[in-house]
Amino acid sequence: MRRLLLAAGLAVLALVWGGPLLAAWRDSFSAHMVAHMGVVAVAAPLIAAGLTLPPAWAPPAIPALSSGALPVGAALLEFIVVWGWHAPAMRALAEASLAATAIEQLMFLGCGLLLWTAAFRPGHEMAGAFGLLLTSMHMTLLGALLSLSPRPLYGLSDVTCFGVQLGAGLDQQIGGVVMLGVGAVVYLAGGILLVARMLNREQAAEVVR
Repeated sequence: MRRLLLAAGLAVLALVWGGPLLAAWRDSFSAHMVAHMGVVAVAAPLIAAGLTLPPAWAPPAIPALSSGALPVGAALLEFIVVWGWHAPAMRALAEASLAATAIEQLMFLGCGLLLWTAAFRPGHEMAGAFGLLLTSMHMTLLGALLSLSPRPLYGLSDVTCFGVQLGAGLDQQIGGVVMLGVGAVVYLAGGILLVARMLNREQAAEVVR
């Protein structure tokens, strides 16, 4: 099962990075957001679930990393990275430079893997759920801001995405909806599942007693 999850995550990553989302459609914000969500909300959790990590994989010399603080710290790091790369100046840089796009995508993947692997660690379900729910909240906020913005933040010219020509405003609105419909929902679902797993384990322990 782990190998299947890992293979699926790597396949999604190859599809996102090797397809037109970051190549032919790189000027489209909605294409960027599909790529972003594909990396952090689909590929990263699949890869994290498929990785075989020992329970205490964090360095023991740093107490904060061996406690439930890691998922929360990872969520805060992802918040900084996600909001930073969606500032208009950074978005323009990523559209203009392939090197900047590569750095952006690697940072997205790194933060996503750190958060999901930290959340999946046995015994830290509550901290993991809190980290995922915190991420869901800030993605909901950013997606709503992008969808409801009265003017486009990322350029004024028309773009092409999935073979359809879109105005800059509509392109941005679609991107915001993608963040709301995929990112916010996946992280929320992950947090709920972790809470359910914790409650089931405690219930099973009570039965044994």
